[in-house]
Order: sequence, then structure tokens, then C-alpha cells
Amino acid sequence: MNAKYIFALIFALQVSMSLCELPEPSPEMVELYNNHKATFMKRLMNFYNKVHAAATPVLESAGTSDFGQNAREFAENLQAKPEFQAFVKVASGIGQEAGPIVDRARNAALGVYEHYLRPHIGNTLSKGIDHAKIFLNEVLPAE
Repeated sequence: MNAKYIFALIFALQVSMSLCELPEPSPEMVELYNNHKATFMKRLMNFYNKVHAAATPVLESAGTSDFGQNAREFAENLQAKPEFQAFVKVASGIGQEAGPIVDRARNAALGVYEHYLRPHIGNTLSKGIDHAKIFLNEVLPAE
């Protein structure tokens, strides 16, 4: 009876140890991810520039009204408060500390995707991304 428990414990430890070793993504997968990420960021920046260009005249005209003046004064008072400055410092420090953790998590997720999921859903996902690119090129172009 004790031998069964020992065998089950050893088996459970081996399984848990094998789950701790995450596969590394190939350079091709990292390059593909980086290309998709760069294209997405270009799309977002293009969208931001369009919204900024469209909103600038509206915001400038709103800046002369009473509401615009009150909003500007509130923002200036908020930036002058030491509590807000401390919050900004803490948030920026957390952002700097979280950068390497996010990179490791991203590499682990890419490795798990490539090793376990890509053989099963890779073609379907690639086709879906290609179809989404066609739609996004019309609505939100990267260039």
C-alpha cells in the first residue's frame, strides 16, 4: 500500500517538474510576432494621428469656453499636487520593473503556442489574420 503512495508521489513530482520547463520560441516565431506587433503599432499611431488632427480644432475652440478653462485649471492643479507626482513616480517605477517580466512572459507564451498549439491551429489562425488584415487595410491602414 505504501509503495502505491510512493509511486503516485514520484509520478506527480515528475509531471509537475516537466510542466515547469517551457519551450523557447524559435527565431522565426519571434520575428513573426515582432512584425505583427510593429504593424499593429503603426495602425494605432496612424489612428491616433487622424484623431488628433480631427480633434485639435474642436479642443482649441473648447479651450476658450468656461468649461475648457476650468478643465485646464483642474489639470494644472492636479499636476502640481505632491500626491499626484508621487503616484506618477510609483507608476513609472512599476512600469520599468515590469518590463523584463513581461518580456519573459511573452517569450514563454510564444514558446508554448509554437510547441503545443501551432501544429493544431496555426494554419487557421494565419488565415484569420490574413482576412483581418484585408479588413484593417481598408478601415485602419498601417501607412
